[in-house]
Amino acid sequence: MSRSPRRPFRYLAGLGLAVLYGFLLLPLVVVALASFSGGEVLRFPPEGFSLKWYARFFANESFLAALMLSLRLALISALAVSVLATLAALFYRQLPGRWREPFRVLVLMPLLLPEILTAIGLLFFLYRVGLGSSALGLQIGHIVVTLPFAFLSVLASLQQIEPALEEASASLGAGPLATFGRVVWPLIRPGVFTGALFAFIVSFDMFTMSFLLKPVGGNTLPLAVFDYLKYDFDPMAAAAATLSVGFALVVVLLVEKTVGLRRAF
Repeated sequence: MSRSPRRPFRYLAGLGLAVLYGFLLLPLVVVALASFSGGEVLRFPPEGFSLKWYARFFANESFLAALMLSLRLALISALAVSVLATLAALFYRQLPGRWREPFRVLVLMPLLLPEILTAIGLLFFLYRVGLGSSALGLQIGHIVVTLPFAFLSVLASLQQIEPALEEASASLGAGPLATFGRVVWPLIRPGVFTGALFAFIVSFDMFTMSFLLKPVGGNTLPLAVFDYLKYDFDPMAAAAATLSVGFALVVVLLVEKTVGLRRAF
C-alpha cells in the first residue's frame, strides 16, 4: 500500500501551525505562570506559587476602577455595534451594485487605517465638538473602531441567506418587519453575536485609542497596567494581564455555549 504523496505536506503544514500557535500562545502562558509567583519581582520561572498578587489586584482601587471602565466600554460597544452593524449590513444589501463597494470601504475605514491615525482624527473632532477628554468621547472612539469587525460578521451571515426565503415570506403576506423578525433575524443571529464578541474583545484590550481619548482621571485596564509598569515591576501586572485574557476567554465560551461560533460563518 503506497503512501499518499500529500501526507508529508500535511505533516509539514501541521508542524508549521503548531509552531505558529506556540509562538503566539507561549508569551501568554509565561505571563500567566508568572502571575502566580510568590516572589516580589516579575520573573520567569516563578518563585514558588501564590495567589497574593490576585488578592492585591482586587484590593487595588485604581485597578478595579480601570477594570470597571474597560468592562463598561466593552459592553456598551458590543451592544451599540450590534445594532449599527446589522442596520449597515441590511442597508448594504439593498444598495445598487455600484454603490456597494464605496459604502463597504467607508464602513471598514477604521479597520483599514492605522489605529493611531483614527485616534488622532477623532481627538481633533471630539475637541471641536466639546467632547474631548470625556467618557462619551472615549466610548465613541471604541464604537468607531469596533464597528468594522461586527459589520463583517453580520454581512457574512446575511450573504448566506437565499433571497427566495424572503420572497416566499413576502408572497405569503408578511411585511418587511415580519420577514426580518421571522426569517432574517434567526439566520443572522449567530453572526450578530459573533460580531458583538469581537467588538467586546477588541474594545476591552484597546490601547492606542484609549490612550489618546481617555477622560481626565480615568484609565482602562490596559492603560492602568502600562502606568503601573512604569514604576513597579512585580507580578501584579502579570495578574492584571492574565485576568484581562481570562475575561475575553469567558466571553468567548459564553457565546460558544449560547449561540455557537461555528454557526456564524
